[in-house]
Amino acid sequence: MKGFWYFSMSPKPQHCATFGATIKREIMKQTVLRYGAYGAITICVLFIISWYALGNLSMSLQEILGYVSIIVSLSFVFLGIKHFRDKENEGKVSFKKALVIGILISLITALVFGLLDILYTEVLNPEFMDAYYEEVVQEMRTNLPTDEFHVKITELESQREQFSNPLLSFIFMAMTVFVIGFIISLLSSLILQQK
Repeated sequence: MKGFWYFSMSPKPQHCATFGATIKREIMKQTVLRYGAYGAITICVLFIISWYALGNLSMSLQEILGYVSIIVSLSFVFLGIKHFRDKENEGKVSFKKALVIGILISLITALVFGLLDILYTEVLNPEFMDAYYEEVVQEMRTNLPTDEFHVKITELESQREQFSNPLLSFIFMAMTVFVIGFIISLLSSLILQQK
């Protein structure tokens, strides 16, 4: 009778598969949240460092350093996929699953950067857009012929209006990080996929 009770109470194979899939999804979710948080923290720390230590550099150099900061913070996409593959999934990860992990890590980093940008331009340094605009105008004035300068000024005015809207600024900045993150996710998935 003891053997009968054991077999009737043992999990059915279909329940085991469902339970295993649920566990793997939970582990994947933890990996995404952990490495997304690492990316978000990194982009915030690099942003603060550049604000305090590199604020006296030209806007064009600050922009280049901003893109470098984005790429450094999105390196956690690669690291997150690699961690999931090597430590959580027995050394295997499909291209699709790796891409999903990368996209989600990128999304977390992108949303945090969008919020950070709004906090910076609306609260911490509301004069930033005016200063940026003036520097761009001055640079165009010295480098462009007069007729081309007037055309570019008209375009710049249109962009200035768009960026003065916090929602559009948030969307643009978050999408910039997300697009770079998507590219890094694609490359990381291609490199790290193992079946």
